[in-house]
Amino acid sequence: MMLRASTSAPRVAAARPARRNVRIMATAATQLSQDELKKQAAWKAVEYVKSGMVVGLGTGSTAAFAVDRIGQLLKEGKLTNIVGVPTSIRTYEQALSLGIPLATLDEQPKLDVAIDGADEVDPNLDVVKGRGGALLREKMVEMASAKFVCIVDDSKLVDGLGGSKLAMPVEIVQFCHKYTLQRLQNLPEVKGCVAKLRMNGDKPYVTDNSNYIVDLYFETPIVDSHAASNAILALDGVVDHGLFLDMVDVCIIAGTNGVEVKERPNPKH
Repeated sequence: MMLRASTSAPRVAAARPARRNVRIMATAATQLSQDELKKQAAWKAVEYVKSGMVVGLGTGSTAAFAVDRIGQLLKEGKLTNIVGVPTSIRTYEQALSLGIPLATLDEQPKLDVAIDGADEVDPNLDVVKGRGGALLREKMVEMASAKFVCIVDDSKLVDGLGGSKLAMPVEIVQFCHKYTLQRLQNLPEVKGCVAKLRMNGDKPYVTDNSNYIVDLYFETPIVDSHAASNAILALDGVVDHGLFLDMVDVCIIAGTNGVEVKERPNPKH
């Protein structure tokens, strides 16, 4: 699933729909460890998977529990005829080891559901993803899915994206990466951010798509996430970014008080 960055024309993110209310359902709470809560949330997410579906398989510690669960249900015969579309090489390897039949977007361009984690979630269910480095493939797979089920623990909840003061990743081509980094740093729509090239030891971190990542750090939340998205995507040399806006249909939140499910009343499709 390689993707080449195009420099022919700026890309513009989809217009933001009207603000939507969120319907909340909650399960009974018990005192569980963080990993146990993640597992519980992942298992809840897998309830959206039915036999015969094409499923986007996310990347990260929480998504890994969902992949494990799908593999288990296939082995037990409780799910059949599932095809998984992985969002990273490591998810591909995990799913392959579990015997989950796999495909790419070339072979399965329309998915029934995708299950993945997030690094930040705001009250509108807009999210930041990609600190694990798989943001491009994650976005491609999740945009192709009829339903995107996002799994987080409650530490990922923020009032505004960028509010955790942790990285908001931007995937860029390797060519003249210092030039692209400086242009990102100077964008008015992300004013005040600090742009840093992600490193892997003493060398730049390289994504599954052979690109680099620039991490943007914010002292305060992004003022207008949609404006920031459009401005970042318009820069030549940028492949994509970790702002996943108007994409999440269901968010499953694991916390010390149990698991909460938030749903958009109006799905994106």
